[in-house]
Amino acid sequence: MAEMDQKSVPHVLLFPFPLLGHVNPLLQLAELLCLSGLSNVTFLTTKHHHRRLLSFTDAQTRFNSFPGFRFETISDGLPDDHPRSYAHIIDIFTGVRSVMEPSFRKLLFSNYFQSVNRPPVTCIISDGLMSFPIGVAKELGITSMDFRVTGASFLWCCFRHLNMVEAGELPFKDADMDKLITSIPGMESFLRCRDLPSFLRGREGEILDDSLKIVNSSHDLRPNATIINTFDDLEAPILAEMRPHFPKIFTLGPLHALLSTVHSGRSISSNNSLYEVDQGCITWLDSQQPNSVVYVSFGSIVMMTHTQMLEFWYGLVNSGKRFLWVIRHDFVIDKDESFQVPADLTSETKERGYIVEWSPQEEVLAHPAVGGFLTHSGWGSILESMMAGVPMLCWPQIGDHHINSRFVSEVWKVGLDMKDTCDRLTIEKMVNDLMDTKRDELMRSMEEISQLARKSVGKGGSSYGNLEALVNSISNTILS
Repeated sequence: MAEMDQKSVPHVLLFPFPLLGHVNPLLQLAELLCLSGLSNVTFLTTKHHHRRLLSFTDAQTRFNSFPGFRFETISDGLPDDHPRSYAHIIDIFTGVRSVMEPSFRKLLFSNYFQSVNRPPVTCIISDGLMSFPIGVAKELGITSMDFRVTGASFLWCCFRHLNMVEAGELPFKDADMDKLITSIPGMESFLRCRDLPSFLRGREGEILDDSLKIVNSSHDLRPNATIINTFDDLEAPILAEMRPHFPKIFTLGPLHALLSTVHSGRSISSNNSLYEVDQGCITWLDSQQPNSVVYVSFGSIVMMTHTQMLEFWYGLVNSGKRFLWVIRHDFVIDKDESFQVPADLTSETKERGYIVEWSPQEEVLAHPAVGGFLTHSGWGSILESMMAGVPMLCWPQIGDHHINSRFVSEVWKVGLDMKDTCDRLTIEKMVNDLMDTKRDELMRSMEEISQLARKSVGKGGSSYGNLEALVNSISNTILS
């Protein structure tokens, strides 16, 4: 193929941040792009995560049906036995900057793709937590797109953080965490200090500096477009505030549901899990009554102490509800070999509970036995819960969780917010509120949101149409 012909062929490279909650949605987007007819798609991830994808998913088999798709890998700079948990998040960011960034530059500026008979990359879609791929795209003179695994509300909050500083709202001047934040248009009436992202609350130092650098940067570092895993009807007021400040925004959520639509409506598992899934929980759910089970999962990186775990455990048991609880092998921070689960919890759990290390979450939420979701309020979990029509009880911890939980409870009214507390009495009461006392009002709101979510990914819906527009933009390599 002549050089001119090669450069005229679209070739998209997708590059996620090395955490499960970031790898999964970008791999869903890669599959959507392949299904939409793009013939050259490369998914670049770490060697560690690629090995886990091959071990625990059918990703390789699924993508083998697309001749123009390739997996490529680079090192994350961490040893094989590194836990790569949130307790070691600084190690992950250090590896990204010291190892992944130079490796990425070397790959893109070399002739590697031509050497394996691939056209040169014409578009980079990179995770919003990393700014350097945008700079590389600018140097190469190709299109760059910023992919956000969070909602628009979190991104808008990040964008406005300097305005909060100028308004004297950051850093906090006192301990009143219920004081309203008034310098974020569209959120003035309900967003409190305690609802701000955790790094703005001073809990994560500078680990999200790259993300802030992108959203507040000069034109030179801003991407040509931003892709957000949300849907227009869910965050319309916030998106209206954002659009004048961003070159182009494509809303494509919920991605897992859009993928099902593009697969001709077939219900598919789009969970590209990096953990081994325990399907035994589905068998257990099959034996439970409709809407009787609380599903409990705090995602892939949130951790808690033994004390916190016991408070949740007693709260769940004392609520009298049946529960399915995901407790990862690395879930507890303070490892104590002498720790023993109290006998009363063990016996009550055998009677009404089921514990797994990892679950097929989309399948669990869609199961008729599940009536409520106790969640960390990660964005992917929220969208999956909305599609399944399951109300939520939110216990936010890091990143975007705090602002997500506020929108869940106060704006969309599809769940309850339990932030900044962890005691068994509160947990017991709020689980019962979720499953009984407030269930009817939560379900009324949830049914409306679920209908809007399904509409957005259906043919003629906003996310479905935005996918077509995104593919056209990539194919043309010129964004309007």
